[in-house]
Amino acid sequence: MTPTALCGLLAESDRLAVFAAVVLGARTPSAVESATGLPARAVEPAIRRLQQGGLLAVAEGELATSAELFKDAVRAAATQAEPQPQLDPDRQRDLILRTFITDGRLTQIPAAHGKRMVVLEHIASSFEPGVRYPEREVNVILRAWHDDHAALRRYLVDADLLSRDTNEYWRSGGPVVL
Repeated sequence: MTPTALCGLLAESDRLAVFAAVVLGARTPSAVESATGLPARAVEPAIRRLQQGGLLAVAEGELATSAELFKDAVRAAATQAEPQPQLDPDRQRDLILRTFITDGRLTQIPAAHGKRMVVLEHIASSFEPGVRYPEREVNVILRAWHDDHAALRRYLVDADLLSRDTNEYWRSGGPVVL
């Protein structure tokens, strides 16, 4: 079952309430009615639809659920997910970048110096070699990476990846990709 199918089965409030009641221990339709406050005319079709969808089963005369369906759906979706684009041709550097960069944003500044350098070199590639940038423009570029743009700017300067002079910055280090 796909995550979309699971969400579809649980998107209707009566079915969601019935499923939740069974998960929390209601084993008969009357117990579901008591737990949810829904009338029998709403509980019975919801139970039927959840059974058809595979979310509920009747075992020894009692309603039961299976958490395995959720795990299986997540596993199936994970195997179908599109691979993320490679951030660096070197596998180790790519792994570090994937750890700290999600959807083009730096999730956190690495504490370990080596990992931080890999991330900083990657971010430094946002600046064109030979171009001088005013501080305001540097802040805009770095804010796109992380909310603490001042810390990033400081780290880039300290790592000799950016140089500065009177509120002007330029790229002074890091790999140049042609």
